Amino acid sequence: MKRSNLIVGIVYFLIGAACLAAAKLTETRLESLLWGFSGAGLCSGTVVICRYFYWNAPSNREEYAERLENERIELHDELKQHLRDRAGRYAYLMGLCVSSVSIMVFAVLGMLELVPEGKILMLYAGGYMIMQLVAGWVFFRKLLEKYQ
Repeated sequence: MKRSNLIVGIVYFLIGAACLAAAKLTETRLESLLWGFSGAGLCSGTVVICRYFYWNAPSNREEYAERLENERIELHDELKQHLRDRAGRYAYLMGLCVSSVSIMVFAVLGMLELVPEGKILMLYAGGYMIMQLVAGWVFFRKLLEKYQ
């Protein structure tokens, strides 16, 4: 494994430890979030660090090289690349549909005064939908420039 994986694991662990210290030493409304972030950082950091040392052990290096080769083959398989592209497109289109429906639902609930902050939710969903459209257009343009 690359040394950068170890560095990422250490950074996760340190962020988790900082959140744990902040959660222990302060009493705020964000305390539950700090506890959650500390658990996520400490656990994921520990897992990444353990994987680094496990795969860098001399007895496991061959198996790791095999895994990397299989992963490289899987990533460059044309059928799977095509299927990943199609799945991404379907997920993108589904996100646009969900955003559109959410805007209509929040607008109706806001007008019926069932949701007090319906306008804010509607604006958020609209902003999310615009962001998705712009991101899809930008990614398509960048990929088109890359492969032409």
